Amino acid sequence: MNKTVLITGASRGIGAAAAKAFAKEGYNLILICKNNIDKLNEIAKETRIYNTTVHTIQCDVSSPTDIENILKPYLISNNLMPDILVNNAGISHIGLLQDLSYEEWDNILDTNLKSMFMLSKLVIPSMVNKKYGRIINISSMWGNVGASCEVAYSASKGGVNTFTKALAKELAPSGISVNAIAFGVIDTEMNQFLSKEDREALAEEIPAGRFGSAIEAADMIVNIANTPIYMTGQIITMDGGMI
Repeated sequence: MNKTVLITGASRGIGAAAAKAFAKEGYNLILICKNNIDKLNEIAKETRIYNTTVHTIQCDVSSPTDIENILKPYLISNNLMPDILVNNAGISHIGLLQDLSYEEWDNILDTNLKSMFMLSKLVIPSMVNKKYGRIINISSMWGNVGASCEVAYSASKGGVNTFTKALAKELAPSGISVNAIAFGVIDTEMNQFLSKEDREALAEEIPAGRFGSAIEAADMIVNIANTPIYMTGQIITMDGGMI
């Protein structure tokens, strides 16, 4: 039986690329987005050329209400608890900490960190029962070292890294690996606000001389999903040599 992967934030960027990469490898898909369900359904249509089963769900993974009233009932009623969880949903914010509102702080932490807790909590019992599971958390190089004017984002991704290491120790006896990928600058919509000059200047700071692609990021995620169970609790950095 083909394994099933659940990907949050799957309507664009790394999440969309990961959906296509997993489908190409024969995985069944559960794809989740918060807002753009039409775009998510387009991604699903593209993945079906690989004869995979695809479910699309519109759900705010930062909301306990949506998790309990939308996602959880859907997964249970359709017997869809995944073998692999990719916690990809995330948002960023650039600006001085002194100008950050309480609401903006909460939104960043809820989307980037709290959602990861709630999704993991949801799927772990099934993984424990099967004695098999892979949890892959999407982090950032700024979670390793911090970034000026991205304090909330850096704090959330630092939390992702420590969450990953701690949960890996907790779940290793049950045959479940937990790893994170700390990506550098990936060419997605998240950084499309940059001007041409800013993009060129940023690329010059990267030893590889360019941004990473969403396809490269997706390939790394699939590779991590296929690693031996003995590799767990790792923060794998993929940043073109920047950090």
